Amino acid sequence: MPTPFETPTGHDQHGLYPEATTVEDFQRNLAAVQARIDAACRRAGRDKATVRLLPVSKTKPEASLRLAYAAGCRLLGENKVQEAFGKWTAMQDLDDLQWSVIGHLQTNKAKLVARFASEFQALDSLRVAEALERRLQAEGRSLDVFVQINTSGEASKYGLVPEDAQRFIQELPAFPALRVRGLMTLALFSAEAERVRQCFILLRTLRDQLRQSAPAGIEMDELSMGMSGDFEIAIEEGATVVRVGQAIFGARAMPDSYYWPTETTQMQL
Repeated sequence: MPTPFETPTGHDQHGLYPEATTVEDFQRNLAAVQARIDAACRRAGRDKATVRLLPVSKTKPEASLRLAYAAGCRLLGENKVQEAFGKWTAMQDLDDLQWSVIGHLQTNKAKLVARFASEFQALDSLRVAEALERRLQAEGRSLDVFVQINTSGEASKYGLVPEDAQRFIQELPAFPALRVRGLMTLALFSAEAERVRQCFILLRTLRDQLRQSAPAGIEMDELSMGMSGDFEIAIEEGATVVRVGQAIFGARAMPDSYYWPTETTQMQL
């Protein structure tokens, strides 16, 4: 069924967002992003309260994160675990600030995530699940997790292929410290909105299928999809979490090739 929406991507704005340098800049940017979220929800006939904004602070210095906090941010997303852990360590005076790790995780970094993160959005292997479970049990903590799905079919992208998702989900009750909330994906970075949209439709369809057979205690309610250039399309297709960095913090100095597998398959937050 063709989509009733013709929302374009905003990927042509990558690298053009001015850097936020004051609390007022962050307040203005957050308000602008929220207005776009609200408009997308109205188009889709959705309640705006069903979409959570996750500001993504990767590459940004501590001073910038503190300004975002002063503007009202209480949950920040980071890709690299060691970078996030360093920021958490430096900002423990902000005891109500929480952290979401949204990038690929190596098993030897699981101990860091288990110490400080409240959310992990890139679970795609049982080895990582086992490492997190062991470390979380030692810390006496639990962790919200999203299962990452590769909806674009790009070999350089992390995430499970959709066909493997059901079998993977069936294994997750063995890890009680992991609170499974739903699915996450990185769409194609493309100016062709319909190709981007198809990634989001695939994730939503998969989520709906997995709901039918999910084991007890495994929730399949959340869909984390959409970034600065395409979050409105993602909301139209059912996103419950949108991960937005540049539209809030401004363009990044570091290239995305530093964070994603290859520069040609990057997804701009």
